[in-house]
Amino acid sequence: MSNKITVYHKPTCSKCRATLALLKDSGQQFDAVNYYEMPLTVAGLRELIEKLGVPVRDVLRSDEPLARSLKLAEQQLADDELIKIMVDNPDLIQRPIVVRGDKAVLCRPPENVMKLL
Repeated sequence: MSNKITVYHKPTCSKCRATLALLKDSGQQFDAVNYYEMPLTVAGLRELIEKLGVPVRDVLRSDEPLARSLKLAEQQLADDELIKIMVDNPDLIQRPIVVRGDKAVLCRPPENVMKLL
């Protein structure tokens, strides 16, 4: 693979820090995007989910207190509605997400990043 690597992360997240360390150790060049400082758009998150190749609900952090208080697990929301809620509340997005070309992986565990190297 020769495409640029981009990591969407939250700096205080331990899995994000571990994934970034693995990438640094690999010697690969990459861009790190703190999606709290540079928020994802609905279209951007939809594109990431498509590259992950998973259902939208798989990207939802359903254990987050906000997800529980909004009762997201109990609601039958359309994918677009759920994506909008996650964009408006970035704590609800699973992380980190690493992209290379048209592929992406959710790095939980961080070693999943090796699939893109």
